[in-house]
Amino acid sequence: MNAQVNRQIILAARPHGTPKESDFEIVERPVPVPGDGEVLVRNILFSLDPFNRILMGNANSDQPPIGIGDTMFGFTIAVVEQSNNPAFAVGDHVSGVYGTTGWQDYAVCDGADLRPVDPDAAPLEAYLGMLGITGLTAWVGLTKILDPKPGGTLVVTAAAGAVGSAAAQIGKLRGHRVVGIAGGPAKSRHLLEELGLDAAVDYKAPDFADQLAAAVPDGIDTVYENVGVALLPALVPHLNEKAQIAVGGVMSQITQTGGFEGPDNLPDLLRAVMYKNLTVRGFNVTEFYDCYPEFHADLGPAVADQKLHFSTHVVDGGLERIPVVFPEMFTGRVAGKMIAKAG
Repeated sequence: MNAQVNRQIILAARPHGTPKESDFEIVERPVPVPGDGEVLVRNILFSLDPFNRILMGNANSDQPPIGIGDTMFGFTIAVVEQSNNPAFAVGDHVSGVYGTTGWQDYAVCDGADLRPVDPDAAPLEAYLGMLGITGLTAWVGLTKILDPKPGGTLVVTAAAGAVGSAAAQIGKLRGHRVVGIAGGPAKSRHLLEELGLDAAVDYKAPDFADQLAAAVPDGIDTVYENVGVALLPALVPHLNEKAQIAVGGVMSQITQTGGFEGPDNLPDLLRAVMYKNLTVRGFNVTEFYDCYPEFHADLGPAVADQKLHFSTHVVDGGLERIPVVFPEMFTGRVAGKMIAKAG
């Protein structure tokens, strides 16, 4: 190991609204030394997620933020550089599945945060996407939160995004008729031509309401919700009796620092919950980390057989590019899983 410093991206300021490059700072510290039972890893791929914005603070979330000056939490793929833990050998590829490996060149772990990954079984990027926290979030919503019956209509919002595209494809694998909602003609084509969904609806189109009605002629049985108040009211009139809604994200509200401004649709939603006997349930994927083995056993073969398409938005240029590109996640221009490569 030739490097003498460990570059770390730390939180320099709490953002107001969309994060900025100046909200981060890159510092250099000594490379940590592993103790007894510990492992030193060198991060080679970094996952960029909406959850990082939540942890920066001033987000529309009850999640406690990290402290100013703390290293940014983040999921990574890494290579073992030194090991004092018999479960890991030098040169092993591992995934930092709990996010403690963070946005830095090197990290020391006791092994609890690490899972071996096989670069021959799937591309390393897949272990941050379809086989990583992104896929786990989608899989949990469809297998642990919802209980959809195969053959019903599943609607996925933000279906061209990382979690949404995973949820939509998992729904197809499980025998559902899947309708994806995304913004713009290009994303709609992606849903149909590359992900193989049954229908796609462009929420930015002037005829959005008509597109939605045509896509769900038999109503909606289940919803995997990623967006929040921006789209859910449009779905309510189409929900069938005993429809189920899993709230896996509220992307449209993450950067808000105040109350929601817009029409109050809560009475309509509550009325539908009561008279249509709806089930609405949110979840925090961190409570389901123990499901990783079951999740990998379920989806691993489908990824290996290329039955699942994982779209990635890979950023080159090294660790220092992360503060520059991370704000792009909130512009709506990024499709698929956002991943940064180490230099």
